[in-house]
Amino acid sequence: MKHSSRLCGLVASTLFIPTITHATIVEFVTSQGNVRVNLHDETTPKTVENFLNYVADGDYNDSLIHRVETNFVIQGGGFKYQDDAFNFGFIDTDDAVVNEPVWSNVKGTIAMAKLSGNANSATSQWFFNMADNSTNLDVQNGGFTVFGQVVEEDLPVLETINGLTRCNNSFGATPMVNYTGEQCTSGEAPGYENFVTIYSVDIIDDTIVTDSALSKTPNTLIDEDNAPQPDTSSGGGSLLWLLLCSFFGLSRFKR
Repeated sequence: MKHSSRLCGLVASTLFIPTITHATIVEFVTSQGNVRVNLHDETTPKTVENFLNYVADGDYNDSLIHRVETNFVIQGGGFKYQDDAFNFGFIDTDDAVVNEPVWSNVKGTIAMAKLSGNANSATSQWFFNMADNSTNLDVQNGGFTVFGQVVEEDLPVLETINGLTRCNNSFGATPMVNYTGEQCTSGEAPGYENFVTIYSVDIIDDTIVTDSALSKTPNTLIDEDNAPQPDTSSGGGSLLWLLLCSFFGLSRFKR
């Protein structure tokens, strides 16, 4: 069942929809080029299942890269173009997924974004690591779950996005195409063509386990015994979701 991101009183849960399919390689088809990602089906199964549910439902189709922190992360999976300027629409979310901090947040990996102070709060949003963020993100908030690795040949597409002009708004530092910093500050409304769009995320190889030959980096910094536990109280959960809505889902991790 989907939940609108506008429904701030809902409490995150660790339940999720049964597996639709297995997939080891997916392709992000974007306005800046295509990016293939090997998913870690066997080692982060709940996170991959959660991600593939959004893929199967078409939730990422025509969504936006809404945040780029240069040489840190590229974040998407939360919003869609809705109108001129930065009036984004929300992607409806499923219940939250349990954290699986197995792999390290090194450059070229994809991980789940989540709420501050709640390790088990990831829903639809994800981010590409554009640097070795292991010393920070491997331990912050119970560790951020890395669930896939970008095919090396496709990293230049992400580097291009990483280097775009950014406009600061309530959704983050949004990367812009053919849109200058002067236009950002002047308040000139951008159009659909000025955003980095993810046209679709497609399964291109559903063979089980094609990541076995990859050079993966384990998360050796996380102490699972001390990792934050999910908040199960209605008051605490509601507060977290209120905070999420207040910050439009962007205040999920720090440098």
